[in-house]
Amino acid sequence: MLIGFSIPTAFRWCDMRAGKLNRRVSLQKRGAARDTAGQPLVDGWTEIARLWANIRYLNGREYATSDTKVSGATASIRVRYRADLDATLRIVYRDAVFNILAVLPDEQDRDHVDLACNTGVNDG
Repeated sequence: MLIGFSIPTAFRWCDMRAGKLNRRVSLQKRGAARDTAGQPLVDGWTEIARLWANIRYLNGREYATSDTKVSGATASIRVRYRADLDATLRIVYRDAVFNILAVLPDEQDRDHVDLACNTGVNDG
């Protein structure tokens, strides 16, 4: 046992448990994506990171537009703390594309970032 030894704040045990981050998602930015032939795509998205995340759907809705039914959902996606997240990025999980509406960092502990997102409305 170490007497008089304290763990620095940066290394203390945080509330972010690995088991809560149970979905592997793709963080993407709009830009220089290329097709299978290597040609640049006009409106392409490029993966910049693969992250572990927790996805919580907050509500959903369905509405009609141009004689077709469209469904959408609002979600909160929690990832480990990153300083480079902003609303120009998007998250892709399986076939679902999540548009980031707001970035809500945990400024006190710098443990996680909550991303307020919507899905089903467009592709980002």
